[in-house]
Amino acid sequence: MTNSSNYNASQIQVLEGLEAVRKRPGMYIGSTGESGLHHLVWEIVDNAVDEALAGFCDTIEVKILEGNIVSVTDNGRGIPVDMHPVTKKPAVETILTVLHAGGKFGGGGYKVSGGLHGVGSSVVNALSDYLKVIICKEGKIYEQEYSCGHPKTQLIVTGDTNASGTTVIFRADKHIFTESIAYDYLILRDRLKQLAFLNKGLKISIEDLREEPKRKEEFFYEGGIIEYVKFLSKGKEVINNEVIYIDDNRTIVDKENNEELNIALEIAMQYNKEYTDKVYAFTNNIFNENGGTHEQGFRTALIRTLNNFAKDKNLFKKEESLNIEDVKEGLICIISCKHSNPQFEGQTKGKLGSPEVKKITDAILSEGLEKYFLEHPTDAKSIIEKVISASHAREAARKARDMTRRKSPLDSLGFASKLADCRTKDPVRSELYIVEGDSAGGSAKSGRESEFQAILPLRGKILNVEKANLNRILGNKEIISMIQAVGTGIGEQFNIKDARYHKVIIMTDADVDGAHIRILLLTFFFRFMRPIIENGYVYIAQPPLYKISQGKKLIYAYSDSELEKILNEQFEGTKPSIQRYKGLGEMNADQLWDTTMDPQFRTLIKVTIEDAYEADQTLDRLMGDDVEPRREFIEQNARYVQNLDI
Repeated sequence: MTNSSNYNASQIQVLEGLEAVRKRPGMYIGSTGESGLHHLVWEIVDNAVDEALAGFCDTIEVKILEGNIVSVTDNGRGIPVDMHPVTKKPAVETILTVLHAGGKFGGGGYKVSGGLHGVGSSVVNALSDYLKVIICKEGKIYEQEYSCGHPKTQLIVTGDTNASGTTVIFRADKHIFTESIAYDYLILRDRLKQLAFLNKGLKISIEDLREEPKRKEEFFYEGGIIEYVKFLSKGKEVINNEVIYIDDNRTIVDKENNEELNIALEIAMQYNKEYTDKVYAFTNNIFNENGGTHEQGFRTALIRTLNNFAKDKNLFKKEESLNIEDVKEGLICIISCKHSNPQFEGQTKGKLGSPEVKKITDAILSEGLEKYFLEHPTDAKSIIEKVISASHAREAARKARDMTRRKSPLDSLGFASKLADCRTKDPVRSELYIVEGDSAGGSAKSGRESEFQAILPLRGKILNVEKANLNRILGNKEIISMIQAVGTGIGEQFNIKDARYHKVIIMTDADVDGAHIRILLLTFFFRFMRPIIENGYVYIAQPPLYKISQGKKLIYAYSDSELEKILNEQFEGTKPSIQRYKGLGEMNADQLWDTTMDPQFRTLIKVTIEDAYEADQTLDRLMGDDVEPRREFIEQNARYVQNLDI
């Protein structure tokens, strides 16, 4: 052991070039799991979209090749190939090997860009064991190859061409992405479709060449976010038939930095007769899952404008007024901000922090919405009736909601009587396992560490909150049980400081029904308790799929691939006993503790807002009124389903 008092310069490690990225990849892409793997594709695609935003590109092609190699091609200007005056290397090599090198720092390369830190391309290069760049520029074709961030060849001319643009071909390093380097076609497809919606006139295609039958889709939307809102409204009974569309731009001077800021804003919105909202905010095509100043300005203007309209028309009783929950009920809205120099909170750009955007969004929406109401009085009347109805329903639900704010999880209502609470009152240490059914609940209660682990069994699937108003939701005993147990309240009464557990763990069966219940629970948390996801309190437990035993030897496998590996490596030439768990209830208490609940050995997946958003979208696709998205999902996924329990 090193003597801690002997701390000197020799112990300071300096990471050269892209070594820091390979050493701590999570700092740059969030994780080395599935989300981080797909983040590599987003970085390269975002660069191509930036060319489109600059007006030099109208087509982007993404291909997934055999071996999970990804190719991204755009018909933009092509990455510069001339010598960089500082690094004395070709500009493309500088971009791919030096952090914080790019055309997005005010040098005139881009007015608006999604990638602002200059780390995207170099990070992808650092985390790929193979990368090739092909540039068509000024009549020549240039090529260069890399491995783990280091050039393997010089930049060379390989031919002549009349085309222009860039192709980046890369394979993620399996030594970094140890879980898997296999891309999910649907994740890629959905994001590319979203980018096409956000950039009207941009054609984006995706092609999967990994296995038969090959899959290819192309997206092109001249209506942009208007078509995006119509897509999200499919199958819903809309209130204003014409999508409200507002766009404007402002130029202001940032006096502190002596810089001119160009800010363009697009807002598309439509109300429907359902009870949940979908308000998605983007900055330079980046989804801001935690909102930001553009969403704050939108909310302020929406509340004020609708309140003023209702007061002017004498539609309120006594001292009534609308709040954000009222005006968002049944609203589908896309907010797209294009900013020449936005300020984000962190490299993942989850929240826009530019203060000037709030005031600009407020002004643009107020002016645009007032004009729309004057020109469309019938739609205006229908929207006001909808939000006032929501206000009345909120007031009627207030008493029911107050009932959920109890002093003890085992209160006189009796709804949470199945909760087996833990002994500690320290929320940081406390864990709440939400389990599927009484059988699994019994095993979990017997096997848990009761000092810090609480168990709440649910009876069957919870209510689909996408299709219910607040009164019905608060009348559902399973949901009331969860609200009471977690302790935070919901909606406008939510208080994260009242959370009784800092780990809320969803533990369901590893089958289709279990996956459905997980989606329903995540959607509920996303809709009514979003801060517990934002604060990292929600997790998914990973129970094993198989128990392999032979004599005293006992091993658990958590996937089919892991089962095959265990059988080949540890039971070669023998026939062990293999049990496939159809449900958690088949495990005894000791097995459940050993595999899924013991903090030393269990696997927990932390749920992010992006995960919850995906669950919400999936639920909408599979449970909505529109048959077409459900049919499309089944057709595209049926051949990939294994171990389907019928």
